[in-house]
Amino acid sequence: MTTRFAVIGVAASDLAASLAFYRRLGLLFPAGAEEQPHVEAELPGGLVLALDTEETIRSFHPGWQPPSGGGRVSLAFRCGSPAEVDALYEDLVTAGYHGELKPWDAFWGQRYATVHDPDGNGVDLFAPLPAAE
Repeated sequence: MTTRFAVIGVAASDLAASLAFYRRLGLLFPAGAEEQPHVEAELPGGLVLALDTEETIRSFHPGWQPPSGGGRVSLAFRCGSPAEVDALYEDLVTAGYHGELKPWDAFWGQRYATVHDPDGNGVDLFAPLPAAE
C-alpha cells in the first residue's frame, strides 16, 4: 500500500466568506462554488485545499462541533518578497480580516505575518529576507 498526502480540509462556517478570503490569496475555485457544500482548489505540487460547510461535515459526522479556542494547525503562503508580505497583510486587514501578527523580521530570516481566515484559522504570510551584507 502506498499513501500520499493529498488534501488539506477546512471546515467553513460561511463558505462564501472563506472563498473570498482564499481567493484574495490567489487560490482558484470554480465559478458558483459559493452554492456548493464541498469545493476544492488545486495547490502547487498536486495538493488540494478542500472547503466543506459545517452542514456537510455533520452529514457524515452528526456529533461534530466546530472547535473553540485557538487552533493547532495553520496554513502558510510564501510571498515573492518581504514587501509583498507587507502589502498582502495590509490588503487583507483593510478588507476586514483579523490581523493576528503584523509583519516583522523573524530571527529565522523571513518577513512574517499572520492573519485569520473567517473561521479563525491562522494563515501565515512569509518571504525570505535579503541576506545581510
